[in-house]
Amino acid sequence: MAKKRTHADIFLDSNICLYIFDDTHPKFAKTKELLESRPTISTQVILENVNVCLKKLKSERAFAVAHARSLQSACIVKTVSTETMTLALKVFEKYGYSIFDSLIIAAALELGCHTLYTEDMQHGQVIEGTLKITNPFL
Repeated sequence: MAKKRTHADIFLDSNICLYIFDDTHPKFAKTKELLESRPTISTQVILENVNVCLKKLKSERAFAVAHARSLQSACIVKTVSTETMTLALKVFEKYGYSIFDSLIIAAALELGCHTLYTEDMQHGQVIEGTLKITNPFL
């Protein structure tokens, strides 16, 4: 039997959390499973989700805030610090990701996560020998 992953193992990127809104979407079940495992996210992930709710989904502020609070409850939340930003700049220079993706990677690295679930980065790439980027929908 496969070992069940814990919050210390996985980090979710912002894009993964957004599939929780539509239970008819093909990616809903996997997203729900990941969120129920109490994964790790960062304050950046929560704020990016709020922004997408408001700008792309045209949701009301109350809905965006409720979603943010739901993520706070479901996940372990890492606060982005000055140290996280410093590491993000190193990731940015070394791996060529956008600065915002580099900040996600840096937060996951700081927490010692082994898997970063995302659709936006290079599937299968291992960062700093410890963090594997994985598209959970492949």
